[in-house]
Amino acid sequence: MSRPEVGIQLYSVRDRSEKDFLATIREIAGIGYKNVEFAGYYGFSAREVKQVMEDTGLHATSAHVGLSVNEPAKMWDNLREQIEYASELGLKRFIVPWYPLGDNPSLDDVARMADTLQHAAGIVTGAGMEFGYHNHDFEFKPVEGKLVIDHLLERIPAHLLFAEFDLGWVKVAGQDPAEYINKYAGRLPLVHAKDFKPDGIDTEIGRGTVDWDAALAACESVHVEYVIIEQERYDVSSLESAKLNYEWFKQRGWI
Repeated sequence: MSRPEVGIQLYSVRDRSEKDFLATIREIAGIGYKNVEFAGYYGFSAREVKQVMEDTGLHATSAHVGLSVNEPAKMWDNLREQIEYASELGLKRFIVPWYPLGDNPSLDDVARMADTLQHAAGIVTGAGMEFGYHNHDFEFKPVEGKLVIDHLLERIPAHLLFAEFDLGWVKVAGQDPAEYINKYAGRLPLVHAKDFKPDGIDTEIGRGTVDWDAALAACESVHVEYVIIEQERYDVSSLESAKLNYEWFKQRGWI
Protein backbone atom coordinates (compact mmCIF):
# COMPACT_ATOMS: atom_id res chain seq x y z
CA MET A 1 0.00 0.00 0.00
CA SER A 2 1.56 3.29 -1.12
CA ARG A 3 1.32 6.36 1.03
CA PRO A 4 -0.09 9.61 -0.31
CA GLU A 5 2.40 12.30 -1.20
CA VAL A 6 2.56 15.35 1.05
CA GLY A 7 2.14 18.92 -0.16
CA ILE A 8 1.22 22.37 1.11
CA GLN A 9 -1.58 24.78 0.25
CA LEU A 10 0.15 28.07 -0.51
CA TYR A 11 -2.59 29.97 1.31
CA SER A 12 -0.63 28.85 4.38
CA VAL A 13 2.08 31.39 3.49
CA ARG A 14 -0.12 34.06 1.95
CA ASP A 15 1.49 36.86 4.01
CA ARG A 16 4.80 36.13 2.32
CA SER A 17 3.20 35.52 -1.08
CA GLU A 18 1.58 38.96 -0.97
CA LYS A 19 5.06 40.48 -0.71
CA ASP A 20 6.93 38.24 -3.18
CA PHE A 21 5.02 35.25 -4.52
CA LEU A 22 7.77 33.77 -6.67
CA ALA A 23 10.32 34.04 -3.85
CA THR A 24 7.85 32.35 -1.50
CA ILE A 25 7.51 29.42 -3.91
CA ARG A 26 11.29 29.10 -3.81
CA GLU A 27 11.25 29.19 0.01
CA ILE A 28 8.69 26.36 0.09
CA ALA A 29 10.87 24.30 -2.22
CA GLY A 30 13.84 25.09 0.03
CA ILE A 31 12.07 23.54 3.02
CA GLY A 32 11.81 20.31 1.04
CA TYR A 33 8.22 20.30 -0.21
CA LYS A 34 7.69 18.70 -3.61
CA ASN A 35 3.98 19.46 -4.07
CA VAL A 36 1.98 22.67 -3.76
CA GLU A 37 -1.64 23.69 -4.16
CA PHE A 38 -2.31 27.21 -5.39
CA ALA A 39 -4.69 29.79 -3.92
CA GLY A 40 -4.18 32.79 -6.18
CA TYR A 41 -1.29 33.95 -8.35
CA TYR A 42 -0.70 37.50 -7.07
CA GLY A 43 -0.68 39.15 -10.49
CA PHE A 44 1.88 36.90 -12.12
CA SER A 45 1.28 35.31 -15.49
CA ALA A 46 0.88 31.56 -15.87
CA ARG A 47 4.14 31.54 -17.81
CA GLU A 48 6.02 33.19 -14.93
CA VAL A 49 4.54 30.86 -12.33
CA LYS A 50 5.16 27.80 -14.47
CA GLN A 51 8.79 28.83 -14.94
CA VAL A 52 9.50 29.13 -11.20
CA MET A 53 7.81 25.77 -10.64
CA GLU A 54 10.09 24.21 -13.23
CA ASP A 55 13.14 25.96 -11.75
CA THR A 56 12.39 24.62 -8.26
CA GLY A 57 11.20 21.16 -9.30
CA LEU A 58 7.83 21.66 -7.59
CA HIS A 59 4.66 19.93 -8.75
CA ALA A 60 1.28 21.66 -8.65
CA THR A 61 -1.33 19.20 -7.43
CA SER A 62 -4.28 21.55 -7.85
CA ALA A 63 -5.58 25.08 -7.29
CA HIS A 64 -8.30 26.63 -5.16
CA VAL A 65 -10.42 28.88 -7.34
CA GLY A 66 -13.51 30.61 -5.98
CA LEU A 67 -16.73 31.01 -7.93
CA SER A 68 -18.04 34.57 -8.28
CA VAL A 69 -21.40 33.55 -6.82
CA ASN A 70 -22.15 37.07 -5.61
CA GLU A 71 -21.60 38.43 -9.15
CA PRO A 72 -23.79 36.07 -11.17
CA ALA A 73 -23.51 38.13 -14.36
CA LYS A 74 -19.74 37.64 -14.33
CA MET A 75 -19.47 34.18 -12.73
CA TRP A 76 -19.16 31.99 -15.80
CA ASP A 77 -16.88 34.36 -17.72
CA ASN A 78 -14.65 34.60 -14.65
CA LEU A 79 -14.64 30.83 -14.38
CA ARG A 80 -13.57 30.43 -18.00
CA GLU A 81 -10.74 32.93 -17.47
CA GLN A 82 -9.54 30.91 -14.49
CA ILE A 83 -9.75 27.71 -16.53
CA GLU A 84 -7.65 29.27 -19.28
CA TYR A 85 -5.00 30.28 -16.73
CA ALA A 86 -5.03 26.87 -15.04
CA SER A 87 -4.76 25.10 -18.39
CA GLU A 88 -1.73 27.19 -19.36
CA LEU A 89 -0.19 26.36 -15.99
CA GLY A 90 -0.82 22.67 -16.66
CA LEU A 91 -3.09 22.00 -13.68
CA LYS A 92 -5.05 18.76 -13.47
CA ARG A 93 -7.44 19.60 -10.63
CA PHE A 94 -9.59 22.69 -10.04
CA ILE A 95 -11.14 23.07 -6.57
CA VAL A 96 -13.79 25.45 -5.24
CA PRO A 97 -12.68 26.32 -1.68
CA TRP A 98 -15.94 27.80 -0.31
CA TYR A 99 -19.54 28.55 -1.15
CA PRO A 100 -21.79 31.20 0.52
CA LEU A 101 -24.51 28.84 1.69
CA GLY A 102 -25.60 30.89 4.72
CA ASP A 103 -26.13 30.01 8.36
CA ASN A 104 -29.55 28.36 8.18
CA PRO A 105 -29.89 26.88 4.71
CA SER A 106 -33.03 25.25 3.40
CA LEU A 107 -33.10 22.23 1.14
CA ASP A 108 -33.73 24.63 -1.76
CA ASP A 109 -30.54 26.51 -0.82
CA VAL A 110 -28.59 23.26 -0.86
CA ALA A 111 -30.14 22.33 -4.21
CA ARG A 112 -29.06 25.70 -5.69
CA MET A 113 -25.55 25.15 -4.37
CA ALA A 114 -25.47 21.69 -5.92
CA ASP A 115 -26.79 23.02 -9.25
CA THR A 116 -24.16 25.78 -9.32
CA LEU A 117 -21.33 23.38 -8.52
CA GLN A 118 -22.58 20.88 -11.08
CA HIS A 119 -22.77 23.52 -13.79
CA ALA A 120 -19.24 24.70 -12.95
CA ALA A 121 -18.07 21.10 -12.92
CA GLY A 122 -19.40 20.57 -16.42
CA ILE A 123 -17.44 23.55 -17.70
CA VAL A 124 -14.23 22.56 -15.90
CA THR A 125 -14.34 18.88 -16.83
CA GLY A 126 -15.22 19.86 -20.39
CA ALA A 127 -11.88 21.71 -20.44
CA GLY A 128 -10.05 18.53 -19.43
CA MET A 129 -9.60 19.09 -15.70
CA GLU A 130 -11.13 17.43 -12.64
CA PHE A 131 -13.44 19.47 -10.42
CA GLY A 132 -13.56 19.33 -6.62
CA TYR A 133 -14.99 21.04 -3.56
CA HIS A 134 -13.19 21.84 -0.28
CA ASN A 135 -15.29 21.95 2.88
CA HIS A 136 -15.35 23.99 6.07
CA ASP A 137 -17.58 23.05 9.00
CA PHE A 138 -20.92 24.42 7.73
CA GLU A 139 -21.23 21.66 5.12
CA PHE A 140 -21.58 19.22 8.01
CA LYS A 141 -24.76 20.80 9.32
CA PRO A 142 -27.99 18.83 8.86
CA VAL A 143 -30.65 19.98 6.43
CA GLU A 144 -33.84 17.92 6.58
CA GLY A 145 -32.12 15.05 8.32
CA LYS A 146 -29.01 14.80 6.15
CA LEU A 147 -25.68 16.65 6.30
CA VAL A 148 -25.13 19.22 3.56
CA ILE A 149 -21.98 17.47 2.37
CA ASP A 150 -23.91 14.23 1.89
CA HIS A 151 -26.64 16.05 -0.02
CA LEU A 152 -24.00 17.49 -2.36
CA LEU A 153 -22.07 14.31 -2.95
CA GLU A 154 -25.25 12.36 -3.58
CA ARG A 155 -26.76 14.96 -5.92
CA ILE A 156 -23.68 15.56 -8.06
CA PRO A 157 -22.29 12.55 -9.96
CA ALA A 158 -18.86 11.31 -8.93
CA HIS A 159 -17.43 11.80 -12.42
CA LEU A 160 -18.19 15.53 -12.09
CA LEU A 161 -17.27 16.22 -8.47
CA PHE A 162 -14.61 14.92 -6.10
CA ALA A 163 -14.30 15.89 -2.46
CA GLU A 164 -11.22 17.47 -0.94
CA PHE A 165 -12.07 16.87 2.71
CA ASP A 166 -10.42 19.30 5.09
CA LEU A 167 -9.88 16.90 7.97
CA GLY A 168 -9.52 19.64 10.57
CA TRP A 169 -12.85 21.18 9.65
CA VAL A 170 -14.48 17.76 9.60
CA LYS A 171 -13.33 17.32 13.20
CA VAL A 172 -14.46 20.83 14.22
CA ALA A 173 -17.88 19.99 12.79
CA GLY A 174 -18.14 17.07 15.22
CA GLN A 175 -17.53 14.30 12.70
CA ASP A 176 -14.83 11.62 12.51
CA PRO A 177 -12.34 12.39 9.72
CA ALA A 178 -11.37 8.74 9.24
CA GLU A 179 -15.02 7.74 8.98
CA TYR A 180 -15.69 10.30 6.25
CA ILE A 181 -12.57 9.31 4.35
CA ASN A 182 -13.75 5.71 4.33
CA LYS A 183 -17.33 6.67 3.49
CA TYR A 184 -16.28 8.36 0.27
CA ALA A 185 -13.44 6.04 -0.73
CA GLY A 186 -12.60 6.48 -4.38
CA ARG A 187 -13.83 10.06 -4.45
CA LEU A 188 -10.94 11.66 -2.55
CA PRO A 189 -7.82 12.22 -4.64
CA LEU A 190 -6.69 14.87 -2.16
CA VAL A 191 -7.37 15.81 1.46
CA HIS A 192 -6.33 18.79 3.57
CA ALA A 193 -4.31 18.20 6.71
CA LYS A 194 -5.29 20.93 9.15
CA ASP A 195 -5.32 20.78 12.93
CA PHE A 196 -7.22 22.83 15.51
CA LYS A 197 -6.71 23.38 19.21
CA PRO A 198 -9.72 22.68 21.46
CA ASP A 199 -10.51 26.42 21.35
CA GLY A 200 -10.88 26.27 17.56
CA ILE A 201 -7.62 28.04 16.70
CA ASP A 202 -5.33 26.59 14.02
CA THR A 203 -2.19 24.87 15.14
CA GLU A 204 0.55 22.73 13.65
CA ILE A 205 -0.23 19.16 12.66
CA GLY A 206 -0.16 16.84 15.67
CA ARG A 207 -0.71 19.62 18.20
CA GLY A 208 -4.48 19.73 17.97
CA THR A 209 -7.54 17.53 18.27
CA VAL A 210 -7.45 15.45 15.07
CA ASP A 211 -6.60 11.76 15.46
CA TRP A 212 -3.92 11.69 12.78
CA ASP A 213 -3.04 8.03 13.22
CA ALA A 214 -6.58 7.04 12.27
CA ALA A 215 -7.05 9.73 9.63
CA LEU A 216 -3.80 9.03 7.79
CA ALA A 217 -4.30 5.28 7.98
CA ALA A 218 -7.67 5.82 6.31
CA CYS A 219 -6.03 7.98 3.63
CA GLU A 220 -3.64 5.14 2.86
CA SER A 221 -6.35 2.50 2.81
CA VAL A 222 -8.56 4.35 0.29
CA HIS A 223 -5.61 5.43 -1.90
CA VAL A 224 -5.72 9.19 -1.41
CA GLU A 225 -3.03 10.61 -3.71
CA TYR A 226 -2.07 13.79 -1.83
CA VAL A 227 -2.28 15.04 1.73
CA ILE A 228 -2.11 18.84 1.50
CA ILE A 229 -1.09 20.76 4.63
CA GLU A 230 -2.97 23.98 5.31
CA GLN A 231 -2.62 26.35 8.24
CA GLU A 232 -4.23 29.78 8.43
CA ARG A 233 -3.19 31.11 11.87
CA TYR A 234 0.11 30.67 13.68
CA ASP A 235 1.84 30.96 17.02
CA VAL A 236 5.07 31.45 15.09
CA SER A 237 5.60 32.74 11.54
CA SER A 238 3.82 31.19 8.58
CA LEU A 239 7.12 29.93 7.16
CA GLU A 240 8.16 28.43 10.49
CA SER A 241 4.81 26.65 10.72
CA ALA A 242 5.33 25.30 7.21
CA LYS A 243 8.70 23.93 8.37
CA LEU A 244 7.23 22.38 11.52
CA ASN A 245 4.45 20.69 9.56
CA TYR A 246 6.96 19.37 7.04
CA GLU A 247 9.10 17.96 9.83
CA TRP A 248 6.09 16.28 11.46
CA PHE A 249 5.46 14.25 8.33
CA LYS A 250 9.16 13.67 7.73
CA GLN A 251 9.68 12.24 11.21
CA ARG A 252 6.92 9.73 10.50
CA GLY A 253 8.45 8.60 7.25
CA TRP A 254 5.92 10.25 4.98
CA ILE A 255 8.51 12.45 3.27
